[in-house]
Order: sequence, then C-alpha cells, then structure tokens
Amino acid sequence: MGSIAFKVLKDMLTDYVIIRHTVPGIKDLPGEAKRLIDYGCDGIITLGWVGSKQVDKYSYIALSVGLVMLSILSGKIIIDVTVHEDESDDPNELKKIAIERAKAHAENLAILIKEGGEGLVKKAGQGIRQGYENAGPL
Repeated sequence: MGSIAFKVLKDMLTDYVIIRHTVPGIKDLPGEAKRLIDYGCDGIITLGWVGSKQVDKYSYIALSVGLVMLSILSGKIIIDVTVHEDESDDPNELKKIAIERAKAHAENLAILIKEGGEGLVKKAGQGIRQGYENAGPL
C-alpha cells in the first residue's frame, strides 16, 4: 500500500517533497503523524492493515480516534486508509482492495492539498468507493 500511495503522490504533487515513514503497528500511526505535522507536512496519509480479531478492531478504534483528534487539533488533512482482514476471505480480493484503496485515497489527498475541499466537490454524491466498485450517483 505504501509504495502505491507514494507513487501516486510523487506523480500528482511534483512540487512537493513526499516523506515516507513506517511504524511498528497501527496504534503508532497517530504519534508518527504528529511528528510529521510538527516537521511541516501539509497532509498525511496513513496506511494500515487491520486483523480480523476483536483486539485488532480495538486497536483500529484507538488509531482512528487518535487521528481524528490530531486532525481537529492541528487543522491538517489526515486521510486514514485501512484494509480490514475480514472484508474478504479471498487473499487476492484483499490485495485488490488494498491497492485500489491506497491509490484512490492518495489521489484524494493530492487533490485536497492542491485544491482544498473544492477539489473533491465533483466527486460528491457520485457513489465513488475506494477499494470496491463504485455504487453510482445518488
């Protein structure tokens, strides 16, 4: 997921420096995101894989709350991209979801950084899904 998002961001944000950091586990993402914001990053995309056990879901909730709070307090764009292992029993389907989700959310981050929220207006109400087939417009 990281290499896919990195490539998309490099291609779309040619005037920006893209920084890639890796953490030991998903609960470490909010802390690393804070350090990157303190470093001066304009936006953050976090990528994670959530296991199917209940303890994994609790870890995801902790991660998600941390990122939401960081986004609110910092005023920075933070996009959380996760694949949940129980989204599919088929490993190939999970891989497809991960690739598509990382790509689509990286594109969204690039648009938000370059154009602000207005850049995503054209996608609103279109039933666009990250990782799955689009649902179509309302």
